[in-house]
Amino acid sequence: MAYIHFTDQQKEKARRTDLAGLLRSQGETLRKSGSELEWLDGSQKVTIRGNLWFHQYEQIGGDSIDFVRKFYHKSYPEAMEYLLGRSGGVLSVLPPVQKPTAKFELPPTNDNMRRVFAYLLNRRGIDKDVLYAFVHKKMIYESAQYHNVVFVGFDKDGNPRHANKRGTGSASTYKGNAVGSAPEYSFHWNGRSDRLYLFEAPIDMRSFISMNKDSWRDHSYAAACSVSDKVLFQCLADNPGIKKVTICFDSDEPGQLAAQRIMAKLVMQNIEPEILVPVNKDWNEDLLCGDGWEVDESCQILRR
Repeated sequence: MAYIHFTDQQKEKARRTDLAGLLRSQGETLRKSGSELEWLDGSQKVTIRGNLWFHQYEQIGGDSIDFVRKFYHKSYPEAMEYLLGRSGGVLSVLPPVQKPTAKFELPPTNDNMRRVFAYLLNRRGIDKDVLYAFVHKKMIYESAQYHNVVFVGFDKDGNPRHANKRGTGSASTYKGNAVGSAPEYSFHWNGRSDRLYLFEAPIDMRSFISMNKDSWRDHSYAAACSVSDKVLFQCLADNPGIKKVTICFDSDEPGQLAAQRIMAKLVMQNIEPEILVPVNKDWNEDLLCGDGWEVDESCQILRR
């Protein structure tokens, strides 16, 4: 498409297009959810409020222009042309490009776990017995090529379905999921009690357990590897005996906004929710800043 100039007034008009009206004009169905509306992108929920939207799983959002570009696969000029009423009121939508489903494979295993043990025990302060419990169940190992710590999530049949990776080098900030990982099966532990604790990250999960070791194996724990609730609701489906959920996300704004959102969903499903907030940013900082450790001003561990 040739370059088209849009004035600031046109950009603002397009940006403020009511998304509920836009979707209904395309035959889409929305449902009320509190003070907002929800639209389904496949099986994923998108929250709609006026000209703004937010994708609950992908944790992204924007205005009406962004919406048309993302969900109707349009360029910026094409989205503007439609929103300004220059395309006859109809969005000619090409079907989304169907990407082949990536095959999930665990990273190859290293022949020892020296770097992982040094990282988790000495730098992250994880309790030795807690760490060994996860290692024994093959839920934690060291990858061969990059020596990352790998946190494995299994489905109810014992098949690995998710792998979260974290760099162990002294200067490494790497973290990410293996290609093809299913987020609903991210790192989790199934207990026998009616209580589940939900965390953002596997290290936070094990830091919390390290500080609360009494009968910890009895309870269930899950690490979303994000602020998603997919693993939580998969755990609830697989373990119908769970009646109480404690949301233990980070103390920052994204973590607590997500905690409130998830709490509202749980109430609607007659699950008893509560929110537990770390004193510092996350549970690993709380662990390192607690008793029994010598730390510097930023809570970095100096000596155990």
